[in-house]
Amino acid sequence: MPTYDATTDPALKAFFDIPAESHFPIQNLPYGVFRPSAKHEPRIGVAIGDFVLDLKVLQTLGFFDGPVLRNQDVFEERWLNEFMDLGKAARTEARKVISDLLSGKDDRLKNDPDLQKRVLIPMKDVVTELPVQIGDYTDFYSSREHATNVGTMFRGKDNALQPNWLHLPVGYHGRSSSVVISGTPLHRPMGQTKADDAAAPVFGPSRLVDFELEMGFFVSGGNRLGQRLPMAEAEDNIFGLALVNDWSARDIQKWEYVPLGPFLAKNFGTTISPWIITMEALEPFRTAGPVQSEPEVLDYLKPARPDQTYDIRLEVGIQGENMDAPHTVCVSNFRYLYWSMAQQLVHHAVTGCNMRTGDLLASGTISGPTEDSYGSMLELSWRGSKPLKFPNGEERKFLQDGDTVVMTGWAQGDGYRVGFGACEGRLLPAVQ
Repeated sequence: MPTYDATTDPALKAFFDIPAESHFPIQNLPYGVFRPSAKHEPRIGVAIGDFVLDLKVLQTLGFFDGPVLRNQDVFEERWLNEFMDLGKAARTEARKVISDLLSGKDDRLKNDPDLQKRVLIPMKDVVTELPVQIGDYTDFYSSREHATNVGTMFRGKDNALQPNWLHLPVGYHGRSSSVVISGTPLHRPMGQTKADDAAAPVFGPSRLVDFELEMGFFVSGGNRLGQRLPMAEAEDNIFGLALVNDWSARDIQKWEYVPLGPFLAKNFGTTISPWIITMEALEPFRTAGPVQSEPEVLDYLKPARPDQTYDIRLEVGIQGENMDAPHTVCVSNFRYLYWSMAQQLVHHAVTGCNMRTGDLLASGTISGPTEDSYGSMLELSWRGSKPLKFPNGEERKFLQDGDTVVMTGWAQGDGYRVGFGACEGRLLPAVQ
């Protein structure tokens, strides 16, 4: 049964109307950074219905006066990092204040139209920015279905999974400097590629640019250098989640990945959605992940509870330049991931590697058990052998210049949904 508290109760309503299909009901309250208009400086806010709640103004007026947030000017910062670094207690305290104001339980905002005009900014008018100053970025490979599909293509069905895959969350260190906010266009990358029958590689634009449907989470707190992070404490060190499109150049990757894995094929851009959904908002949507009994995982990776993942529907649409709207090509779910966020975080820190507030860890491509749930073009077109057909008659094996990839996701509640908004990016021609 779902677990609710005073801020996730399905009966809770804002004092103003929010459509049932909105991604940002009062039960969500995701954090982000926005500018009220292009000329304003970035500030911290919370998405609520069709508005953004300006937390900087509320803090200046003394609304955050609880024992953890009193005298902490964290909502006057450019980034969320200082607030994140205060940990779960601060997150819980701020969430209660915001929920009470928006529900009218604390009627100071409900009864003050002038204050409403100051702090409730129409979302259509704002410019969203990267919400976190990202220190390190790590990308995992945590979907068994995805790893099996890719392994089958390149090594055959009998050798699809490498021997280590069921024993540990496989990952690699990515590049945080090229993480961009939803809506930022990216250029097709240039690089070396080599055809199977060619004697030598050539340099030029990647011909096989792909999207990867992923979910990322941000570290809050972390561990000291040389100290491990136990599984029982892992979730307390996760601030929240965002959608991730970890763009990939498959032909560049095929040539470069031996023997050390992904490099330039993955560093030209990673897109994230602007609103970070907290662990508290997702609590009612906990569910069990895949069984990890054959083989049984080592003790340090054993889940602290059976429901360490979440039921989050995920969708991907592609809109070409000659299309009127995005066409859905994938419907997947976060719960398909074999390795949970907690396991990813604990494994990353098991050597004593110090995880720090603001670090971003992404799941790797999230694919499901059916062909329409595969989370990449590589799988959907099965390495180009099964082109995707679009309503206007066009086909795709991989992404074309001008294509816009739109990812979205939500957890469906009783009469409301806790959503992530959109993670959107357009592929521009290579700069030659």
